[in-house]
Amino acid sequence: MTDQPTNDLQNAGSKDQSATIIVTGAAGFIGSCMVQFLNENGYEDLVLVDDFGIEEKRKNWETKKYTSIVERYNLFDWLAATDRRIDVVIHLGARTDTTEFDYAIHEELNVQYSKDMWNYCAAKNIPLIYASSAATYGAGELGYDDNHEVIQKLQPLNPYGISKNEFDKWAVAEAAAGHQPPCWAGLKFFNVYGPNEYHKGRMASVIWHAFNQIKTNGSVKLFRSHRPDFKDGEQLRDFVYVKDVVRVIEWMMESMQNGGWGAAKNGLYNLGTGTARTFIDLVNATFAGLDLAPDIVFIDMPEDIRDKYQYFTEANMQKLRNAGYTQPFNTLEAGVGDYVRGYLKGLKYL
Repeated sequence: MTDQPTNDLQNAGSKDQSATIIVTGAAGFIGSCMVQFLNENGYEDLVLVDDFGIEEKRKNWETKKYTSIVERYNLFDWLAATDRRIDVVIHLGARTDTTEFDYAIHEELNVQYSKDMWNYCAAKNIPLIYASSAATYGAGELGYDDNHEVIQKLQPLNPYGISKNEFDKWAVAEAAAGHQPPCWAGLKFFNVYGPNEYHKGRMASVIWHAFNQIKTNGSVKLFRSHRPDFKDGEQLRDFVYVKDVVRVIEWMMESMQNGGWGAAKNGLYNLGTGTARTFIDLVNATFAGLDLAPDIVFIDMPEDIRDKYQYFTEANMQKLRNAGYTQPFNTLEAGVGDYVRGYLKGLKYL
């Protein structure tokens, strides 16, 4: 990993900038950063898909360059009616609220919608990259290895994680049966943070919450540990900067388009940094981004999430490295520093 955050998202090299790319979740956090990244690399023939009626998300997408905007529920009708060739689908749209316990909502948006997308890409021979989640790993009893053998045994802690794992299981089974897009990857996102998450409220990153708490009262509240094997604030997560996430996706997309992604590479991939860090480290980096001394207060964890809380996550990144991705990831200090200084201080968007 590197201590120097990369502020310029542009990558060098030859690209098929004429490609028509669908990006779902394009008004959301990671999706809008993905669209900005593509724009900065010369891609403008983009089909943005999301629920665009949510006013809080408008600043995420209104300045982006694209050729079409399609409401989420209209996408498959739009695809049936269009004569445009679609070159790649980047499916990042999902219901990501881990405190939403109505599984029917997750089933509709995270499972069935993704099945429809998979089936379309398989029928039309279109490469597909989709968002899974580290929430599929549950409490981590079986580790954090992105192999296909373990997914049937995973026990996610909430309906969101269950829905993501159900689709992963279905996708792997479909692929084994020979019904799959020509190239595909399911990315198990770990704790992604960065600009354009301002609309997420309770589900925004701890950095976003810490920054706002510091502005309000000069201190940050962190959850106490409710397990004897973890000290307060020393719960560990694999925090990954969104700028690193979109680079990985672009690399996969380019590999799939230029013939560098053979069928043997299809499958599930972890997307973290491979290094777990404590919440204290995270908050200290946030204070450092504001040139302030840390002031942390510990509070009890809400009971509604206490028995569904991950105390440790750390992505095994070897599979992605073996697939050919060689770029370093930002350290926690570099990524948080860039986010705080470059975006949060001025409430700037990527």
